[in-house]
Amino acid sequence: MTSEATTLLLRIFVGEHDQINHEPLYEQIVYQAKKEGLAGATVTKGVMSFGANSIVHKSKMVALSEDLPMVIEIVDKEAKIKAFMDQLDDLFERADGGGLITYEKVNVKFYGPSKNFE
Repeated sequence: MTSEATTLLLRIFVGEHDQINHEPLYEQIVYQAKKEGLAGATVTKGVMSFGANSIVHKSKMVALSEDLPMVIEIVDKEAKIKAFMDQLDDLFERADGGGLITYEKVNVKFYGPSKNFE
């Protein structure tokens, strides 16, 4: 069974070493999204980046990581995404670090059962 819907894609960029109470910020974001009942979250690790401080971070053969970018993507209904952004404000404040959040309307097509978008 398939269905379609218009939703928001929330994309959150943080550093691999950003933390809250010695736990990675990206993990805290995913756990908070789950707690808030969002449809799902995916974390990917970048291989190279630079941000506001213009420092280039990249993966090297010798070192597995140089504070690489972590990208968390979440797709859900607009109201749920916008409500979750308030939670993100708190998480970023507690992490005392930087980041970037983007969101955009997306069309999605589901395959199989999906309780979270009904």
